[in-house]
Amino acid sequence: MIFSPQSKIWIYQSNRAFTANEVIEIQQKLDEFTAQWTAHGHQLKAKAEIRYNFFIVLIVDQESANATGCSIDSSVRVIKEIEQTYNVDLFDRFNVAYKINDEVYVNSKEDFETLISIKNVTSETIVFNNLVQTLAEYETKWEVPLVQSWHNMIFAEQLNS
Repeated sequence: MIFSPQSKIWIYQSNRAFTANEVIEIQQKLDEFTAQWTAHGHQLKAKAEIRYNFFIVLIVDQESANATGCSIDSSVRVIKEIEQTYNVDLFDRFNVAYKINDEVYVNSKEDFETLISIKNVTSETIVFNNLVQTLAEYETKWEVPLVQSWHNMIFAEQLNS
């Protein structure tokens, strides 16, 4: 299925990696949800994927039908069910995800600051910008060096010390 670059994206980041079995089960649940996801009776052209065992990405191509408040609420309900079933936190925006040697890590803001201060994380460390809004942004601005991300504003003092 081809999706428009302007497709809407939602990214939910887990506070821990999903196991291989959890990925299979969660993907199945997401596939079942997106197959029947509707907005005001119109089927949404949607898909979901799990990236790096940490991220649930929902994609809706709004050229055929727009996601609405009720349809977005239904997706949040599914994400909350996943949270409860697998005992993970998918809504903590203070956790920072980053990549070192192609391995993804998630830490609290405080632990991430410590990693910067001891130089385990630098301005070139890849971070995940979960605020991207469209498929085009997801493909080009989701994984970026810390210095090119909104994270840079928050951690600038630590990076420059």
